[in-house]
Amino acid sequence: MNPGARRILYGLAGVLALIACGTAGYMVVEGMSFMDSLWMTVITITTVGYEEVKPLDTGGRLFTIVLILVGVGTAFYVFAGVTEMVVGGQLRELLGKSAMNRKIQQLAGHVIVCGYGRFGRVVADELRRNQMTVVAVERDPAREPELVREDLLYLIGSALDEEVLEQAGIRTASDIVVATASDPDNVYISLSARSKNASIRIHARAESEIGLKHLQLAGADQAISSYQWSAVRIANAIARPYVVDFLNLILPGRGEEIDLEEVRIPARSSINGKTISAVEQENDRVRIVALKRGDSPIALLPGPGTLVEAGDLLIAIGARLSLRALSETIER
Repeated sequence: MNPGARRILYGLAGVLALIACGTAGYMVVEGMSFMDSLWMTVITITTVGYEEVKPLDTGGRLFTIVLILVGVGTAFYVFAGVTEMVVGGQLRELLGKSAMNRKIQQLAGHVIVCGYGRFGRVVADELRRNQMTVVAVERDPAREPELVREDLLYLIGSALDEEVLEQAGIRTASDIVVATASDPDNVYISLSARSKNASIRIHARAESEIGLKHLQLAGADQAISSYQWSAVRIANAIARPYVVDFLNLILPGRGEEIDLEEVRIPARSSINGKTISAVEQENDRVRIVALKRGDSPIALLPGPGTLVEAGDLLIAIGARLSLRALSETIER
């Protein structure tokens, strides 16, 4: 909590305590009723100058003098805190974070990215480019200005803290990307995420071979070593340069004309019961390259006579406009 907000909270607590003490004091010193004592306390602290409930004796006047001095001092303390927050922009920041936290709590099906370093930043950018909602969790406050510039939903805190994961909406998130630079931290976060959301898909970064094994044991759905992946990519670029060029061309969302997309078949889709061959014939420049059904392994290049069923996941390659038309047909 910033100093300005802390000062306001302390000041408000002081005001409430002062009202309670003033009310009790008038009841004891002047023998007033509760409501009369509360009224006298409020008009004295605020110095509005309304008429007294009844004439005060010497003890009551001395008590009122002390109450005025303490009350005015407390009010100045609160006003100084408010001024500090307004002048420094802290009030706007506090209200903005409160609104953002409320928005995060209302999310469902979003992706949590733990660690907004070089790796996490690329993941977040790609997800947002694919129209997915991202909540970043970053422990380093120095990265907050960058998160603000990117207009990201974010939390400053450690994903090792289960309360931070709760604030990020772990129970309603569809996926979590664990991308810190520490293998033990990534394992712990993966275990925490799984304990709070049994159905969440966990994608974790590993810094070492042993870290990769531990993440798999921790229940990560996908554990990758960024260094190993990059090394394999470079080696393939040397050994099979045109294959790598082709893969770059069809990387989902990257190709200018050709794209690779996955579509889930809903229960009442118009293509239910049709063969793979029929789907391809009805959609020009589209080929179904893989099919995932239930818990069965993914089937590459399914036969042309394979029937499409509700719940199937089709992976298709083709012209971007044709893939978009296929998605619209499936939704109808």
